[in-house]
Amino acid sequence: MKPTLLVVDDKPNMLSLLAKRFGGMARVVTAEGVNQALSALEREPVSAVLCDLRMNDGDGLDVLRAVRTRWPAVRFVLMTAHASVATAVQAMRDGAHDYVTKPFEAEQLRVIVERALAEGALARGAEGDGAPEGLGRLVGRAPAMRALYQLIERIAPTDATVLVLGETGTGKELVARAIHERSTRAAERMVAINCAAIPRSLVESELFGHAKGAFTGAASDRAGIFEEAHGSTLLLDEIGELRLSLQAKLTRVLEEKVVRRIGEGRERRVDVRVVAATHRDLRAMVRAGTFREDLWFRLNVCRVEVPALRDRASDIAYLAQRFLAERAPLRGALASHFASDALVRLAAYRWPGNVRELRSAVERAVILADGPEIPSACLPEEVRDAGQPGGLAGADLATMTYREAADASRDDATRRYLSAVLARFGGDVGEAAKHAGVERESFYRMLRRAGLNAGKFRGERDPAEGTKS
Repeated sequence: MKPTLLVVDDKPNMLSLLAKRFGGMARVVTAEGVNQALSALEREPVSAVLCDLRMNDGDGLDVLRAVRTRWPAVRFVLMTAHASVATAVQAMRDGAHDYVTKPFEAEQLRVIVERALAEGALARGAEGDGAPEGLGRLVGRAPAMRALYQLIERIAPTDATVLVLGETGTGKELVARAIHERSTRAAERMVAINCAAIPRSLVESELFGHAKGAFTGAASDRAGIFEEAHGSTLLLDEIGELRLSLQAKLTRVLEEKVVRRIGEGRERRVDVRVVAATHRDLRAMVRAGTFREDLWFRLNVCRVEVPALRDRASDIAYLAQRFLAERAPLRGALASHFASDALVRLAAYRWPGNVRELRSAVERAVILADGPEIPSACLPEEVRDAGQPGGLAGADLATMTYREAADASRDDATRRYLSAVLARFGGDVGEAAKHAGVERESFYRMLRRAGLNAGKFRGERDPAEGTKS
């Protein structure tokens, strides 16, 4: 589906001319002045705005301010006369994507508008496409997350033991809570314990409880976490950290539904649904003899694997924008959206700390940003350096104008984004273009301008290359 371009001018002949010029690359919507432009933005899913500066009912800066406040994903291009270049530069500082001066060169305008449409479509994808946004406190619309939601909905109403696997920071505890909240035990409080956070000498007492005098310091009887969770759900986080002797006792509890406090002879029956979670490879630990095979079988009744953030890359920009919307008001910050180069770098980074690391990176960016747009400079160094060497690498910046440096940085960010998308879809240009939110032909033009050859991925021929005799 073509992205939507809103063209704003108070001269009907100019609107007609620009509508014809860009009708091939976008669905063009026209507006005669500021008021019509704001109405169009209310009802249309606009990716980019091409707007005149001076109009009868106001100026383009009024539209820009509305866009930056209410539709931060929309890219804004200002059209202005040579005499108003200073105003246009100020508009860029205020969040405009680019500007062109009248009379403008057709090719220059085409390149600017096409880039704005592509980046706007990418940013709009970060804001949402109508897909389910989450389940409980789990957030994301990527296919891997939708599959996760469906699995949780199916297993939650049962009483089966659940094993949640996933890297650190992926949200394993949130999965456990989503399961509990959709279970028949939801009326009771879920109980959670992190097996790695308790001193080894106290883990058994924490799990099963102890009798008065059972050991030094046991001044009174104390119920363990299993008794506390009676009738509810118990999350055993980082289950892979339990020592083998405790694994044997835990296996018996899962099999017989009874616990025995340390120093006490009698057994107590417990009704607990166990959800165990770990970032470790338990099957490898079973082979190495550090995790009991019988406990593995007991836990592995319903296995839930939480995807790493890099495996649901289409959620990165969406999550970043969501975290930004959450944190900026708390910090009293003006930041409302990420610059396109920042979005590209966020998408290129591998995120070893997953969602938790992304949230921290956004928090840092909110603190450092001094305007409505967050540039890549506000991101952590490792995120800024993600991907291949930049287009400014080795360049003598002192010899370049600000505009030249900005263009070079933007071109490099685009090149890295295109490479990442092509790699993700195995060179399938159609799927890559669909993911980017642009037409296939436009995606090919973007590849050519970036100096990339789509054919090297799958041997596919660029349709613009023609036929050699």
